[in-house]
Amino acid sequence: MANLKEIRNRISSVSSTMQITSAMKMVSAAKLKKAQDAITAMRPYSDKLTELLQSLSSTLEGDSASVFAEQREVKKVLLVAITSNRGLAGAFNSNIIKEVTNLSKTKYANQEVSYVAIGKKANDAFKKTNNVIANKSEVFDDLTFDNVAEISEMLMEKFVIGDFDKIEIVYNKFKNAATQIVMTEQFLPIVPMEGEANTNTDYTFEPSKEEIVEQLIPKSLKTQLYKSIRDSFASEHGARMTAMHKATDNATELRDQLKLTYNKARQAAITNEILEIVGGAEALNN
Repeated sequence: MANLKEIRNRISSVSSTMQITSAMKMVSAAKLKKAQDAITAMRPYSDKLTELLQSLSSTLEGDSASVFAEQREVKKVLLVAITSNRGLAGAFNSNIIKEVTNLSKTKYANQEVSYVAIGKKANDAFKKTNNVIANKSEVFDDLTFDNVAEISEMLMEKFVIGDFDKIEIVYNKFKNAATQIVMTEQFLPIVPMEGEANTNTDYTFEPSKEEIVEQLIPKSLKTQLYKSIRDSFASEHGARMTAMHKATDNATELRDQLKLTYNKARQAAITNEILEIVGGAEALNN
């Protein structure tokens, strides 16, 4: 059995860890509320804008079709991996890294795959492959629409000039504090609307339909990426809050076990001392 000093040191160490994990849990809980409100308010706008764009794009034909909707033979693929800059969030980052790795080895095994890392964890995981064309981890230092729009413009430019034939985003979609869903969404080319476009309603477009689509496409793509990063940001705080909650519970359980072990060891030491005293007294009497 470990000596009393060693057990006391372990109790002190576990208690300090428990204070840290408890503080991190409260910080993440506070940040989660703001991030959750932001993504909840944004989703309806983003989804409706994407639906409108797909509906309009599906009615354009020939030369009127947008370059962003051009379907090419897929030879070069760009995967945008959205993780966090920090760890201690359970499987939040590893799930994205596994999904991106799986896509590159299965779905795109016969294509040339490159990466854009949004988050230091993604950059650390894929920089060894020498295929990371950009690291945009600094976007989390000031997460605004304008900063994310710069990344979207870079992705759109690389698709237009033909550097890549397909671009996909991999991120964690926020469901609740305990659940994050790994999502893979096609960024470019624009996904055509499933089924036939609704032609029963007669719309009047001002300006022309083509001009509206050309203005909507960049805005929709920027909004899509911003929504994905916002989703990931909320998921990160939810995952970290849950992980730190479990870590605090485990530390509390371990501390209680160590205290029980300490009390047993102290009781055994006291009992031995009493036995030695009694034995010495008996020896003197004899």
